[in-house]
Amino acid sequence: MRDVIVTLLVFASLPYIFKRPSFGMVMWIWISVMNPHSQGWGFARDFPFAAIIAATTVAAMVTNRHRRYRLPLTPVTATFLLFVAWMCVTSVFAIHPDQVSTQLIKVLKIMGMTLVVLMLVRKRLHVEWLVWTVVVSIGFYGVKGGIFTVRSGGQYRVWGPIGTFIDGNNEIALALVMTIPLMLYLYGLIPNKWGRRAMIASMLLCALASLASYSRGAAIAMAAMLTFLWLKSRNKAMIGILLACCVPFALIFMPDQWHERIDTINEYEQDQSAMGRINAWRMAFNLANDRPMGGGFEIYDPDVFQMYAPIPEDVHAAHSIYFQVLGEHGWPGLVIYLVLGVLTWRTGSWIIRNAEPYRELEWAGNLARMIQVSLLGFAVGGAFLSLAYFDVPYYLMAAMIATRLIIERERLALKPLAKRNPMAPEPLDETEEEIRHDHA
Repeated sequence: MRDVIVTLLVFASLPYIFKRPSFGMVMWIWISVMNPHSQGWGFARDFPFAAIIAATTVAAMVTNRHRRYRLPLTPVTATFLLFVAWMCVTSVFAIHPDQVSTQLIKVLKIMGMTLVVLMLVRKRLHVEWLVWTVVVSIGFYGVKGGIFTVRSGGQYRVWGPIGTFIDGNNEIALALVMTIPLMLYLYGLIPNKWGRRAMIASMLLCALASLASYSRGAAIAMAAMLTFLWLKSRNKAMIGILLACCVPFALIFMPDQWHERIDTINEYEQDQSAMGRINAWRMAFNLANDRPMGGGFEIYDPDVFQMYAPIPEDVHAAHSIYFQVLGEHGWPGLVIYLVLGVLTWRTGSWIIRNAEPYRELEWAGNLARMIQVSLLGFAVGGAFLSLAYFDVPYYLMAAMIATRLIIERERLALKPLAKRNPMAPEPLDETEEEIRHDHA
């Protein structure tokens, strides 16, 4: 039955995608992030829904006579394209060039559709569609996992959907940590009190499910995210009271075995899993020093560890977005990846600063703050997970770019209204002066 429902929803959406290609963005994110077909038990599990949606969306964009879709050219976009190009280069010079094609194609699909999303997100409505889709796609598993945790008393781990980026307990926990700030942003948009209460309940259940994953990295990311969430919040008193009430309760609720698991953070030298990750990190570091372009994809095998790891027989995945990029794409790849993150962050800071004087752009500042909180959770938790190609951070990057472009278009018309605020925005540049003069 689940297979039939997902199939009907996908194929019923195709005519709407042809009419409004932006709807294809929603369906793509839903299918690629939530993977609803993974919840079925029949033919839908292996059906190429994502490919069908992607092909339909691109076809709708190409055949649309009323609008041309262009890629926004910004420093963030240019750095993103450079990162994609560099991954292609490192694949050519990979240690195992005959084995990298499968992973390269998978990554290029994600990056390619990220470019499509960048072209489709043009209005505030599209940005909010994107955020809602990410929240619903991941929040579904958070609410489900939170209810499971309450019923089981936290005795069992929460896992993600099988066969996806977030199928492990660590991965679903980090995804939930990233989703909670986005839920808080959407909370401010919901007019109905029962809708707001449902969103609060969803945030609490997602937080509980993240804890119940027994992920130590996610616990650290959760602490960092909540601290920064309080710092970024415009209502620190309310958020502070909420955290003071909920955090102690959640910690008391979790069983002794959870606390024993988290306490091993201070004893990582005796933890085989932690030492295995450190061994993989040292392997990536040694490999990048020996091969400036990295080893390409598929480097986590006995042969590569024999050459570069301190303990050759202890083969592990990278377990860190930073060492994953370093080992696979070398020091240049890591620099590009870090610059991409910094530029995305600075875009959010620009949005907050330039939206501040205008009541009409308050939503943009709030969104940028929450995306920054979400990305901080990813940056901290990702230090312990191999999620460098997880698509959600790239979609949030697209939302940040689109929001900045929206502000750049709208703030000119709103400038006369800014006189009510003593904090004047940055001065008009020459182009804006010419446009104002032409309108006069």
